[in-house]
Parts: sequence; C-alpha cells; structure tokens
Amino acid sequence: MIKILLVDDHKLVIDGVKLMLSDQTDIEVIAEANNGKEALERLAETNIDMVIMDVNMPEMDGLEALKHIRKKFPDTKVLMLTMLDEASLIQQLLKLGAMGYLLKNAGKEELLKAIRTIHEGQTFYSKEVTETIIASFRGVQTSKKSGEAIPRISRREKQILGLIVNEYTTKEIAEELFISFGTVETHRKNLISKLGVRNTAGLVRKCLEFGLLDD
Repeated sequence: MIKILLVDDHKLVIDGVKLMLSDQTDIEVIAEANNGKEALERLAETNIDMVIMDVNMPEMDGLEALKHIRKKFPDTKVLMLTMLDEASLIQQLLKLGAMGYLLKNAGKEELLKAIRTIHEGQTFYSKEVTETIIASFRGVQTSKKSGEAIPRISRREKQILGLIVNEYTTKEIAEELFISFGTVETHRKNLISKLGVRNTAGLVRKCLEFGLLDD
C-alpha cells in the first residue's frame, strides 16, 4: 500500500485528489495538510511513503517544505502538483529533490501513473513540464549590449516584470492579474534568480539592459 500525504491550501483540491484515488486498492491517502509546516508535523507523526504537494501555500511554501522533507525524511518521495509551469521553478524543485512534477490539469490516469512510477523509485514529469524544460534550454538569447545570455522568461513573468517596472506593489500585481499574493512572490523570486540580481531594483535594471519588455 502506498501511503499518501496530500498538502494543499485549497480544500477543493485535496477533496478532488482523494476522490480520484479512493477506488485504488494499492494507494491510500492517510493524512492531509494545508501548508508546508503542517506537512512536516504530519510526517513526524505518521509513516508516509509519498507527499503530493502544491508550491504556493501560506506559512511555509512547497519549496521550503521540500528542503526540510529531503533533510528530515529522505526516504519519503515527493510529487509536486501545482498550476505553476515556469521552467526555472520546475528546475529548482527538481534540484531540491522532487521526484515528480504534475500540473493540476492532469487527469486521473496520469496522476496514478505518476504515483506508481515514483513509488518504484523513478522520476515522472508530465508532458507539458518536459516541453517547458526543453523550451527553456532552446530559448537562450544574448544581450546586444553586454553579450550576456538572456534567460527565457514566460509570458506571466513578463507581465509581472512589466508591473514591477511600473512600481506596482505585490498586492496590486495580485489584484491586477487575479492571482494570489504568494504566486506573485514566487514569480518575483524566480525572476530575481533567473536574472541573477538581489532585489527589485536589480530586476528593473536588468529589464532595461536586456530590453525584456521591448516586444
């Protein structure tokens, strides 16, 4: 029996995944958590084979939780289940030790295949995730000014970068794009990492240097 811990701050998602897995004789959801902090508590209390976890959550997000899980519970496998399909985020999570990455539009059969594949010690990425990673490697450009490689940024990242340049706060960006505060912060962190800067001022400088909003 594959014992599962579901971690997501949306009850609807947890209930939906539980329903998809309810008729499986070899898989059982034995614990739930609403954020990374609660997930670590459940792992300390219960023998869990696999964690299925979102990225954006309050108190402790999936990135931070994954670091702790790999350190404290190295035998527990982790499958990320999220709406975020940014190449830099995917690569970061895989480097931290996630064994799988699925988007929340995945169907039942794909989810079951991911769980069983990962349980056997193999990695599993959805087709969309694989295509995103491949595209990120193909999409390297070079700055005409400095000759420096320009990281590929997604359409959503470009939207957020444009609003940052126009001095929108995180709260205002979230309201403008109808996304959560945490999602904006995740994109901001990814942009800072991608562009190799330390803060928002650095983002603006690199944006202008590379002409990221020119087209």
